[in-house]
Amino acid sequence: MTDAAPNEPLRRVVAVVALLNLAYFAVEFTVALVVGSVSLFADSIDFLEDASINLLIFTALGWSAARRARVGMLLAGILLVPGLATLWTALDKVMKPVAPEPFALSLTGAGALAVNATCAALLARYRAEGGSLTRAAFLSARNDAYANVAIIAAGLLTATVWASAWPDIIVGLGIACLNFDAAREVWDAARKERHQE
Repeated sequence: MTDAAPNEPLRRVVAVVALLNLAYFAVEFTVALVVGSVSLFADSIDFLEDASINLLIFTALGWSAARRARVGMLLAGILLVPGLATLWTALDKVMKPVAPEPFALSLTGAGALAVNATCAALLARYRAEGGSLTRAAFLSARNDAYANVAIIAAGLLTATVWASAWPDIIVGLGIACLNFDAAREVWDAARKERHQE
């Protein structure tokens, strides 16, 4: 059983956002491996998670509110994955604290900021539609843009003031916290949506 016909403009936006996230995941993950960056690793996994979320949203938009609420709860769990992966990567980096190449860190963070700002702008007008699903997509893009500003700052700090792995590690842990908070918000929105059914 489905609600009224899916909002086609929203479906198109979600598809574009999914493709942008998938494309930049490949770029950022490659750079993260090359320069050994915790924050870029965390953010690249987040791009992959965002692509998955948006593909799920694309599929679930035509479903009933109760089914969308269940998918929203699943998405809350998915939002935790990048945070957990980051904690593991950060622990490894603490054991081998080598600073990533700061120029590549900042430049890749700037590219990620451009992608996430575009995605957040595309999703902003739809964040109240589609319940917890589109809220998840918007929150994810918005939080990622904040994280990208911090990645750029970590690169600049490493290049000019503190040639250490710690700015990168701290930003990576901050990204993990943003993901945990977004997961909580999406879970709460999905529970409300389910109770309204």
